[in-house]
Order: sequence, then structure tokens, then C-alpha cells
Amino acid sequence: MAKIIVQDTEITVSNVNGEDYICITDMLKAKDGDFFVTDWLRNRNTMEFLGVWERVYNPNFNYGEFATISHTHSWLDLLQ
Repeated sequence: MAKIIVQDTEITVSNVNGEDYICITDMLKAKDGDFFVTDWLRNRNTMEFLGVWERVYNPNFNYGEFATISHTHSWLDLLQ
């Protein structure tokens, strides 16, 4: 993984199949720290977006586990 510096912030760049992807988590942490990332992940719309994204782009997506996590009020605890 490569790193770039943007406005004094180190951002991770991953290359997958010749495509570069930047780490939005690195950018969010630089803006508001871990609190913003945690708050963003608690948002129902975020969870729905992540589910759709995984269904489209992840051939190994675990539908059962996602259903369990998305119906758990404290699903964020499972990520830590």
C-alpha cells in the first residue's frame, strides 16, 4: 500500500486490479478523529449503502452475517 500526503494528512492508497483507491477512513480521522468515523458507521443509511456496495462488488459477501449485524443495535461493537 502506498501513502500520499494531502494537506499534511497521510492517506493510504490501495491498488486493486490496476485501480487506485484512497482510504476515506484516513481522511475522516484527520477531520474529526475517530468519533466521526464511529458516528458515521452508526447511521442507518451508511449501513444500507455498505450492504448494497458489498452485494454488488464482493462475490464472497456473507449475506447471513450482514443480516445479523444490520439487525443488531450494537453492531458497531462487532467491528471493534
